[in-house]
Amino acid sequence: MELNKNMIIVGILVLLVVISAVQAFQLMNIKSNIANGGTSKVIKTTSSSSTSASSSSKVPTNLQNLPGMVGGC
Repeated sequence: MELNKNMIIVGILVLLVVISAVQAFQLMNIKSNIANGGTSKVIKTTSSSSTSASSSSKVPTNLQNLPGMVGGC
C-alpha cells in the first residue's frame, strides 16, 4: 500500500513537470512571435473594434442601465 501511494505521488509530479515544460515552450513561442511582430492580427482586430465603437454615438442599453444595476449610488 505504501508503494502505491508513492507511485501515485511520483506520477502526479511527473505530470506536473511535463505540463510546466509544455507551457514554458508555449511561452517561448509567444515571446518570439511578439519579438518578430507577429501580433499585427491582434492589434488590427482591437483597433477595428475600437473604431466601430467610437464611430457610433449611441450608448448601449446595458451601459444606460448601469446606475440601476449598481444600486444607484
